[in-house]
Amino acid sequence: MANTILFMEDIFVTFDGFKALNKLNFSVDYGELRCVIGPNGAGKTTLLDVVTGKIRPDSGSVIFKETTHLDRMEQEEIANAGIGRKFQTPTIYENLTVRDNLELSAKQDKTVKSMLFGGMSGSLGAKVNETIEIIGLAGKQSWRAGLLAHGEKQWLEIGMVVVQDPDLLLVDEPVAGMTESETENTADLLKHIAEERSVLVIEHDMNFVREIAKRVTVLHEGAVICEGSIDYVHADAQVIELYLGRG
Repeated sequence: MANTILFMEDIFVTFDGFKALNKLNFSVDYGELRCVIGPNGAGKTTLLDVVTGKIRPDSGSVIFKETTHLDRMEQEEIANAGIGRKFQTPTIYENLTVRDNLELSAKQDKTVKSMLFGGMSGSLGAKVNETIEIIGLAGKQSWRAGLLAHGEKQWLEIGMVVVQDPDLLLVDEPVAGMTESETENTADLLKHIAEERSVLVIEHDMNFVREIAKRVTVLHEGAVICEGSIDYVHADAQVIELYLGRG
């Protein structure tokens, strides 16, 4: 486990008798950009919910950085431990500027007094500036976020997580509804972000997965059925039958 940032062992999650995760064993390495695919109901989002503490597993272990047991922690504790999540639907502050969104998300004292009277430290200001450049919105940092295009809103929310400097970034279906050019830019963005941290992406767009992932995990009925390169996964008979062959 020396090179493993996230390790999930024998995870069971049931909802009214339905096994959303069924003895799931899964891991992500430091500095890895991993994609998880699978049909609807395979357990992909539940996996993210367990990692972030939104759902407590019925049994099994979730270990972060070799020693931190996430399955025993609350959501806020997990976030503070170094895990950030970007949901499928952008949750930005549409009436605030792009820059305001990032500044509010940066690690700082968010008490009412500090928000009203306190400034941002030089290091956090520099982090916000860097993040604006990374997500490609430097020219629109004074725009109200609600005026951004769909893809730009997705990039802003990714930036709102990145500015918190997580060690592991979880991203749920980032290119849903995007244009071709937005999808290409998102691929470049996530590859750039993965140069400094681990990134786990849930996605259905197989062309996008091929572009970004060196390793792909396929879930079915709450368990891993195949894992490897995108070409390896594409050639697996069970994956073709259960997922890729569905058209």
